[in-house]
Amino acid sequence: MNASTRTDPRQMRRVVVASLIGATIEWYDFFLYGVVAGIVFNKLYFPGSDPLISTMLAYGTFAVGFLSRPLGGVIFGHFGDKLGRKSMLVMTLTIMGVATMLIGLVPTYAQIGLWAPILLLLLRVLQGIGLGGEWGGAVLMAFEYAPKEKRGYYASIPQVGLALGLCLASGVVAVLSYTLTNAQFLAWGWRLAFFLSVGLVAIGMYIRLNVMETPEFAKIKKAGAEIKIPIAEVLTKSPGNVLAGMGARFIDGVFFNIFGVFSIAYLTQTLKLSQTEALTGVMAAAFVMIFTIPFFGKLSDRIGRTRIYFWGSLATGLSSFGGFWLMKASGGNVMLVWLSIVIPLGVIYASVYGPEAALFSELFDAKVRYTGISFVYQFSGIFASGLSPIIATYLLQKNGGEPWMICIYVLVAGLISALSAAWIGSRKRRQQVWHGAGVTEH
Repeated sequence: MNASTRTDPRQMRRVVVASLIGATIEWYDFFLYGVVAGIVFNKLYFPGSDPLISTMLAYGTFAVGFLSRPLGGVIFGHFGDKLGRKSMLVMTLTIMGVATMLIGLVPTYAQIGLWAPILLLLLRVLQGIGLGGEWGGAVLMAFEYAPKEKRGYYASIPQVGLALGLCLASGVVAVLSYTLTNAQFLAWGWRLAFFLSVGLVAIGMYIRLNVMETPEFAKIKKAGAEIKIPIAEVLTKSPGNVLAGMGARFIDGVFFNIFGVFSIAYLTQTLKLSQTEALTGVMAAAFVMIFTIPFFGKLSDRIGRTRIYFWGSLATGLSSFGGFWLMKASGGNVMLVWLSIVIPLGVIYASVYGPEAALFSELFDAKVRYTGISFVYQFSGIFASGLSPIIATYLLQKNGGEPWMICIYVLVAGLISALSAAWIGSRKRRQQVWHGAGVTEH
């Protein structure tokens, strides 16, 4: 019997809560930067006569966080596969919390000149390293504890941390924008959102220190079966799975950062909505995802992960056309604008993000799983996530303020991910046939 099926239910709940709380805090810290990049940092840290250039520079530092995430994934994946999942999660939470608090203390360009964007850049790199190691560990704690037949559901729960983190980040900024004048918000109000991270990290740390190591890794450690250099094992033994996983991840990174990050700048600068109205739309979508992510994770346990992911990728890519059309056709009607974000991001996007954690975890053996899923998720994020707001800003300007080139870009990402999911599914079926015939894969 699989060790995970004998897990104490109380311990399972504790692990799930620890993974969810930690992931929520990490995503709050990471997204908070993205939320304020297009409405604060472009003014205070990258001032210039051209608002487009200032915004693209601000999103440039946002992208740097994605560049450093693979480094964090490889570092913490390596030690997570050799020393254990739990200890790495404590370290990533500490790094993320300290970096976020310090961002709230960085003086502006007007105060210290060029050092302001440089310090912002360095702290963004630290954020990326922390989150790069966080995601894989949080997912694996839930995945490796869960019964095999429920791994899609349980692995999707840490994914809800993305929705809660975004909801919290956009909600805090929306409340501050609403209660303060624009001058107050730009002068000091936005910093309060970053300082809030300190209290959240303390809560998360307490919970994480009270969970045990996963049964699967405990068995590997007991047998002394750790891999010497996990990243080398992943890249040499599973190159096909790495490439397919990165391809499958593409629509996730592109779509989320178009609708969850870029849309805020688009709605405020192009459609002239208020910051509060734009942030409330994203927050509402994030709230809906709290329920839709585990729904699709559970559904993947019943009808198959690759099947859900294939159709979800296509639907997500196509939904960008409807979303941007409704934004433009809204005529300033805030309810319609919110609907244009909630349906694509809150509902349809969850069909890929829900089953994604279990899909990636099943690509790799437990001995290198932390490294494998971290590399796939974080390295592809450089292209899929970090560059998307910059590409979208450029395509919008190139097309005279019309968003349709952005939609085509999103659709292409959806097609790439759908084809990758189809390949993963076909490979799984071939392996089942081989094993059923008594053939062992090497």
